[in-house]
Amino acid sequence: MKSVLLLLGICGITPFLSGCWDRVEITDLAIITAAAIDKKDNDHIELSVQVFIPSSISSGGGGQGGGGSQGGGAVTTLVRYEKGSNISDALSKLQSKLPRKVFWGHCKVFVFGEKLAKDGIQEQLDFLLRHPQPREKANMYVSKGKAKPILESLPPLENYSGEVLRELSDLHIGMLVTMQDLDEMLTGKPQAAALPVVKILPPQKGEKKLQGIPYIVGTAVFKKDKMTGMMTEKETRGLLWLRDEMESYTVTFQPKGVKGEISLNPVTAKIKKIPQIRNDKWKLLVKVNTEGAVIQNGTNLNLSSPQSLKVAERAYQKDIEKRIELAFRHTQQKKADILGLGKDFYRKYPKQFNLNANHWDEIFAEMEVEIDVAAHIRRQGYINKPAGLSEKEVKDK
Repeated sequence: MKSVLLLLGICGITPFLSGCWDRVEITDLAIITAAAIDKKDNDHIELSVQVFIPSSISSGGGGQGGGGSQGGGAVTTLVRYEKGSNISDALSKLQSKLPRKVFWGHCKVFVFGEKLAKDGIQEQLDFLLRHPQPREKANMYVSKGKAKPILESLPPLENYSGEVLRELSDLHIGMLVTMQDLDEMLTGKPQAAALPVVKILPPQKGEKKLQGIPYIVGTAVFKKDKMTGMMTEKETRGLLWLRDEMESYTVTFQPKGVKGEISLNPVTAKIKKIPQIRNDKWKLLVKVNTEGAVIQNGTNLNLSSPQSLKVAERAYQKDIEKRIELAFRHTQQKKADILGLGKDFYRKYPKQFNLNANHWDEIFAEMEVEIDVAAHIRRQGYINKPAGLSEKEVKDK
């Protein structure tokens, strides 16, 4: 009797089992590795996608089309583009040019063109966040000029240009902003955001036209969904200090009254941003504690001498202070709180912030900043005295 009931149960359930009726084989997918969105003159947008070529793995390349390349010149991606009134419209037209179904799940890089960024990215961001396939951890960028050439470049070291940008972001050469980060910044109370700016490094003499390499040149500042300006590389360094996103990189400075420069490689950096409200004045105290190691001494200072070491540390401190102040003043001029200070003040002074929330942009623009840097040089490398100088030429200050 139990066997009969089991058999009837199996037969009754079987019609309701869907199985893999909606599966899509990987051989039927056009895997997008990077995408670029540009603004056209007729209020349309141009969607460019960098599509991976699966056959390039087994055949060692040889496919044709703009895109990324391997060291031996083997093309591993192709670039296709189409215009439309929005991304959905352009994508539907683009799909008709591809024999495989477009798949966004492996797209790690999205680049907005400069013109589009100035006009606003809200509609494009809505598509990327609403569609189920694009990753929220994908990296976001703004290009200097049009975005499509970024995808068409053929970098000699990586498989494709999208991978170059991702690797640069992982090295913290510029800001690292994901799609989720961008959404949180734009939907927060300050409604300000920042994205790394990329540009094509022109090919060297003798190289092909498309062999330029994309690289990060600064930071784009957004107020709401529109780009209001760009920060230089030096200002971006200060911004990274303020956001506590500094990784190991080289600082070069010239001590006061000394010829030549000293280069350090910071090994640790701790940053604290302390909001303060005193006598109805809003103020930010930035405390920086950093330690660096000497990697090159182009001066005649003997850094094993305590006096010379203090001179170098003081110059190191001043250099960091200038970088941070330069970046902070730039954000104040744009009234764009890309540092998220509104959240910091709200946590510490919720009542005062709520009373002044509607005037936060003006408060932020007039806010005082005090920068307190404790900079130390802990190691001088394998040698103490400057190389190539006699003892008479070396100074202990």
